[in-house]
Amino acid sequence: MTSAVVEREESVGDLLRSWRQRRRVSQLDLAIEAEVSARHISFLETGRARPSREMVLKLAGHLDLPLRHRNRLLLAAGFAPVYREREVAAPEMGPVRQALDKILAGHEPYPALVVDRAWDLVAANDAAGMFLEGVPAHLLAEPVNIMRLSLHPEGIARHLVNLPEVRAHLLAGLRRQAELSGEGVLADLHDELAAYRYPGVDLNVALLPGGSDILVPLRIRHGDTVLSMFTTIATFGTPVDVTVAELAIETFWPNDEETAAFFKN
Repeated sequence: MTSAVVEREESVGDLLRSWRQRRRVSQLDLAIEAEVSARHISFLETGRARPSREMVLKLAGHLDLPLRHRNRLLLAAGFAPVYREREVAAPEMGPVRQALDKILAGHEPYPALVVDRAWDLVAANDAAGMFLEGVPAHLLAEPVNIMRLSLHPEGIARHLVNLPEVRAHLLAGLRRQAELSGEGVLADLHDELAAYRYPGVDLNVALLPGGSDILVPLRIRHGDTVLSMFTTIATFGTPVDVTVAELAIETFWPNDEETAAFFKN
């Protein structure tokens, strides 16, 4: 029974249908994009027809599948993966590491970090060390998960002045990321973080933006100072390596003059 379930889940037709439905695309719409008949798409999904390697890649492209899942679709169709997955430390990744190092160093004195698809920490600049101060060892065990570090009751969350607001936005973003990427690890992480409770904190408070707000700030208490920051997230533009495609660079910026002065002093 187990092997039958695995086989059914990994069939190219089931995977194709799952991604099409995840993207809320009809068979007709996908057929028009791929320049084939809707009947052919139906036959592919039911297993009455098998796609060529080129058709797999074409459909995966139109459905905007992550590279990792394009490989999975190819395997399910009986073809070898075409996108390699190298370690960040691999020799071929030298230009990528150099770019990351320059971005991290160039963002000083403000914090910046690099994460992978599961929000595990890959690299960080010196300024990001402020987020690790006073954090218990179990949250710093490799790999350090930035989402868990942020929302765990013993992590950064205990210093967040606007915890309900930040938590709501982080969980909503993580849920959308899990839905769009099809990554079970992200869905599991979301459920773990959503289950965290914070004594004395009402998580149901509806926090509305102020008249001057344009972003949700990260308001974190650091000693006697409350720092206000916002973040930007950048990715590589034209990746054909699975690892590179899944790297994200998060940079933190001061949201007011007091915070800017704190980092510059």
